[in-house]
Amino acid sequence: MKKIIILILCVFTINGVVVAQRWSEKKVNKWYKKQGWLVGANFVPSSAINQLEMWQAESFDPKTIDRELQWAEDIGMNTMRVFLHHLLWKQDPTGLINRIEKYLEISDKHGIKTMFVLLDDVWHPYPKLGKQPEPTPHVHNPGWVQSPGHDVLIDADKCDALESYIKGIISRFKNDKRVVIWDIYNEPGNTNGSSYGKLEPKHKAKYSLDLLKKVYTWAREVKPSQPISMEVWTSIDKSKYDMSAIDRFAFDNSDVINFHCYANAERTRKCVERLATSNRPLICTEYMARKVGSTFQEILPIFKEYNVAAYNWGFVSGKSQTIYPWDSWSKKYTGEPELWFHDIFRKDGTPYIKGETKYISEKLKR
Repeated sequence: MKKIIILILCVFTINGVVVAQRWSEKKVNKWYKKQGWLVGANFVPSSAINQLEMWQAESFDPKTIDRELQWAEDIGMNTMRVFLHHLLWKQDPTGLINRIEKYLEISDKHGIKTMFVLLDDVWHPYPKLGKQPEPTPHVHNPGWVQSPGHDVLIDADKCDALESYIKGIISRFKNDKRVVIWDIYNEPGNTNGSSYGKLEPKHKAKYSLDLLKKVYTWAREVKPSQPISMEVWTSIDKSKYDMSAIDRFAFDNSDVINFHCYANAERTRKCVERLATSNRPLICTEYMARKVGSTFQEILPIFKEYNVAAYNWGFVSGKSQTIYPWDSWSKKYTGEPELWFHDIFRKDGTPYIKGETKYISEKLKR
């Protein structure tokens, strides 16, 4: 009797387009085991108010980057999460690549691997190249800009034009060991209600989910050697089946589970335990807001216990002004708050709280 062999191929499609599968649990956990405990911060040099000022040729500041990453190395951090912007690619792809290379040269010197963020739905929805505004005094993140922003997000053709940016950046660094993870879209669907909500499009979540699916497809087509991730950020207190559509897509398709959690120890532990049911590595790419009880002393032990990679928001107090809380958009502050919201160091390298940096260093160097 002849043997009949039936071969079944499993494929994944988005909008009818076949895309590469997410990494298997076995593959991604094997990769994660090789990384060690990844701990760092969301990094923008103190001399930059936003991603554009960080990366534009006229304001790119390798001297400050080098000095501040030295402080990160000194306390034992081994990774940073860094935002890029599509307008920089549109303006001068070669120049942007060269500056990224310079940044990676500096970060590698300090033993720091980088997670790049390609798009971002948070803060000002109308980004523009050129000289960036000076900070509004005493306001949290007064100059941070979205990528792509309102005008691109609501136009499908303009969204499609982002393909060259996404593929161009990932392709260039797809086998670069200095790049540890790709975060393809930060907090998609964020309506920025306390700051720029009135400028956001209606049904923003729908536009963002449509773009997220496209970006995910483009990233998978490049097949990078690093894992791909997207944020679970609105549904951390919910089961998988009760998540928002954006969070559910992120949870179901990310290689590593990338989440945000600004919460006290009890809520953070519950969040970690809930997301751990994925059987995939957990990466908390935003935490640490002292005012809400999310502190290094309270949260790092939980992340260490569950082997969760951790990127706190804020590193050096500077033009982003994230020592001020979110409510500074609606509440008037006239000077430095007694309790900083984010950030670890003053601009001269002095720790905000010496005991805090001592604790971080001891925790990471054990």
